[in-house]
Amino acid sequence: MDTKNIVAAISLSAAVIVLYSLFFAPQPITKENVAEGNKVEQNSDTPSLDQKENVAEISREEALNQSERINFENESIVGSISLKGGVIDDLTFKQYNVSLDSQEKVTLLSPRNSKDGYLIESGFITSDKNVEIPNSNSIWKVSGNNKLTDQSPIKLSWTNDQGITFEKEIALDEKFLFTIKQSVINPTNKKYDFYTYGQIIRNEIPDISNFYILHEGLIADLDDELIEEDYDDIQEKKFSRTAQKGWLGIGDKYWVTSLIPPREKEFKTTFDYKDKFRANFVSTEPLELNENSLIEETLQIIVAAKRVDVIDGYAESLNIDKFDLTIDWGFLYFITKPLFFGIDYFFKLLGNYGLAIIAITICIRLAFFPLANFSFRSMAKMKALQPEMARLKELHKDDKMKLQQAMMALYKKEKVNPMSGCLPILVQIPVFFALYKVLFVTIEMRQMPFYGWIQDLSERDPTSLFNLFGLLPYDVPSFLVIGAWPVAMGVSMWVQQKLNPAPTDPMQAKIFMFFPLFLTIILAPFPAGLVIYWTVNNILTMAQQVFIMKRTTVKTTT
Repeated sequence: MDTKNIVAAISLSAAVIVLYSLFFAPQPITKENVAEGNKVEQNSDTPSLDQKENVAEISREEALNQSERINFENESIVGSISLKGGVIDDLTFKQYNVSLDSQEKVTLLSPRNSKDGYLIESGFITSDKNVEIPNSNSIWKVSGNNKLTDQSPIKLSWTNDQGITFEKEIALDEKFLFTIKQSVINPTNKKYDFYTYGQIIRNEIPDISNFYILHEGLIADLDDELIEEDYDDIQEKKFSRTAQKGWLGIGDKYWVTSLIPPREKEFKTTFDYKDKFRANFVSTEPLELNENSLIEETLQIIVAAKRVDVIDGYAESLNIDKFDLTIDWGFLYFITKPLFFGIDYFFKLLGNYGLAIIAITICIRLAFFPLANFSFRSMAKMKALQPEMARLKELHKDDKMKLQQAMMALYKKEKVNPMSGCLPILVQIPVFFALYKVLFVTIEMRQMPFYGWIQDLSERDPTSLFNLFGLLPYDVPSFLVIGAWPVAMGVSMWVQQKLNPAPTDPMQAKIFMFFPLFLTIILAPFPAGLVIYWTVNNILTMAQQVFIMKRTTVKTTT
């Protein structure tokens, strides 16, 4: 009975780890109230953003050179704003390389007529077809500063044939925040209505992880409800919703482009696809522009590397509800985020995320110490009871009912719970998932080294048992990349297995014997940091188990 429970627990752990990663992660909230949103779209007087432009695809460099530009730069980002259309369509992160072996920096935004076109535009639209408004071909002029920095904002303007002037004052902080104060100046004797809008356009689906445990695509928080739409969802069906507050954007694994509409004003959010992906908002109530007057509106744009301190900082300082969920902490948020903060604390203390993972592993073991003690005492008693259990099986081999009764009497007499051996494994599963999530989604772990051959804790151990961990001069296929840390984990699991009660059934014993090998192969592709956690956890568990077993004695009578 006890062996079956233990085998079942380990089997369940392995199966859940794999299947959850691939198939069974909870789906995000999507498409709820879509019918309501479409109804608002149909009945509202709010003008829609057209999508009629056709552009010829050219290289990124050619696209950048096609229009005059205003450069921007601070300590975190560098790029430019196109005066054609007045759009932010060129942005590179200064602190992040494309890969470990490259000095090329990560570029996120690109002009609309390049293959990887990805840009942000904002302004005013109107339902009055007699009013000319700036579009993607309009050429804006610069007044004053000709470079945007965190110390010097810029001012752009465009005037139509009616004499109405559109202006944008763009400010940049020291990290990733653009603040745009846009206005319309009316020198005429006519009245007009204008609606504020902001829009993110992306030409193609980027390279994505395509894991169910991570959302990459269009995202919003509308009236305190998180909306996550995958790219293929939007290709199939448009999403539209009216809200009183919130934000919207497009999120990658490590990067996010987001719009925060003007506060305290209702707006309609739309995600759609027609040759390109669009995430936009349009205010539902117009601003009335009277004769010889002006209107103003302010919106914010955050194009950020998803560092936890940065995202949380903007959420707090700008009072953006749930903006921290641009980082996909998952449904175990209450474990995942505190776990990250614990690891980050030890990183600041020890200077290495690998050591921080080991430190947090020790803390987790200490937290579960009383529960593990109870479990290991029971397991030690179970192991000590093996001779007596074998005797009872031989004594009652022809009467299963009497055998069951005798076994239960033995468990009761010795105060042993055969299920308690499963507890250490079961309590670790949520922590295991949470740590996997932390390593997988947080940019802080990206390209962070440990010691020796581990140069990136968020990626798999690159060595392989099948070329003796690099000693033999040939590469092996990816499915044979079973590194030194996964092997160490498998060995530690095998040793730990020897400390547990042995199955009395020969078939169960053979199956049980192969579990360390099975989990070694399954976990080999997982992030190295996760395998380090599991290995150290096994070692600490064994130490605690040996200590308990030496102090546990069982007296049985024949």
